[in-house]
Amino acid sequence: MADREQPVTLRTRKFIRNPLLGRKQMVVDVLHPSRPNVSKDELRSKLAELYKANKDTVSVFGFRTQYGGGKSTGFALIYDSNEVMKKFEPHYRLVRYGQATKIEKASRQQRKQRKNRSKTVRGTAKSKGVEKKKK
Repeated sequence: MADREQPVTLRTRKFIRNPLLGRKQMVVDVLHPSRPNVSKDELRSKLAELYKANKDTVSVFGFRTQYGGGKSTGFALIYDSNEVMKKFEPHYRLVRYGQATKIEKASRQQRKQRKNRSKTVRGTAKSKGVEKKKK
């Protein structure tokens, strides 16, 4: 974990205060010359410290490292409260930050196969199996 001690500089630009969604939104430039990359968790804590907010209300995403390394650019949202964040933030990002649980469902292919199997049964209660009629 020697990477965490290496210096990291955060610069924000295109800062917008969005009162309708209850958040501050900005583009974040991360300068990390002696590191391959910076974790989103570390960026969240640094931004929360910078803007005097709670780490749970900060959302970072869309980071791309520049060719040659040393600089990454992404997007950050700092919500006014946890309730506002849960209301407007996409569910997959809330799952990523540990504020929601992932909905477990069958794979996309299995759902499509089940749908197509049920299409062959006509007029009766569509249960799991498919009974073929004998001619």
